[in-house]
Amino acid sequence: MFQGSIVALVTPMREDGSVDEESLYALVDWHVEQGTDAIVAVGTSGESATLDEHEHCKVIAQVVAHARGRLPIIAGTGANSTSEAISLTRCAAEAGADACLLVTPYYNKPTQEGLYRHHKAVAEAVDIPQLLYNVPGRTACDMLPETVARLARIPNIIGIKEATGDLSRVVRLRELCGDDFALISGDDATTREFVLLGGRGCISVTANVAPAAMHRMVAAALAGDGALAEQIDSTLAALHKALFLESNPIPVKWALEEMGRIPPGLRLPLTRLSEQYHDKVRQALSGAGII
Repeated sequence: MFQGSIVALVTPMREDGSVDEESLYALVDWHVEQGTDAIVAVGTSGESATLDEHEHCKVIAQVVAHARGRLPIIAGTGANSTSEAISLTRCAAEAGADACLLVTPYYNKPTQEGLYRHHKAVAEAVDIPQLLYNVPGRTACDMLPETVARLARIPNIIGIKEATGDLSRVVRLRELCGDDFALISGDDATTREFVLLGGRGCISVTANVAPAAMHRMVAAALAGDGALAEQIDSTLAALHKALFLESNPIPVKWALEEMGRIPPGLRLPLTRLSEQYHDKVRQALSGAGII
């Protein structure tokens, strides 16, 4: 159901931290025009951790309504409280999202059994397609392939965003979960190899600023054209690195501001990109032909 270059969309904000709806709608339109294959609304890049539940549900609903079926919308609805994750997932289902993306519970550091029960509870409570999201670098919690395989047996758990950057996971997950389970990269720097090994695409930070190039690169990898995928990816390699010079989404929001697409808003505890990194991000944007 989901493949290709899926953008982990930022949530545009004004300098006072309020959500800028007009910029949000403009970004959705731009991604439709540029060939992005789907949008994740209010994931990590969308500052889900600092939006309250009302705002979280509202932004998802706005993105769904504005997209008007022009491309699929995946709602970020993960939380470290199972009851909150269920509540957010219900909001997304009611808004008309096509699927939900649920990060492993952060900070709590649950056991593998706890991870299984958490995701099982959400899947059984809300009948909407759900993607698991494993990003231990941010959550201090690693969902092992064997746990993913248990969850893959639940009908509406349809895939995983795997963001460890460990390419051996692709092979292991495919062995354990079968061909129908969607394996999606959550690490831009290794996406090309991930897809060539059998992944279906990526949920990408880089696609926020280079949507057309990311779409072409992933499409080439999906078609098995490794040479073309590598050629395109080589123009994006510096950007993959530059957008993580500080915690995501600090650099990517600064880059989009530099491109004139969003205002300079972030919510604390995130702060504006440090001046020492401005030239590095500019150089990466220039190298990719963006500015």
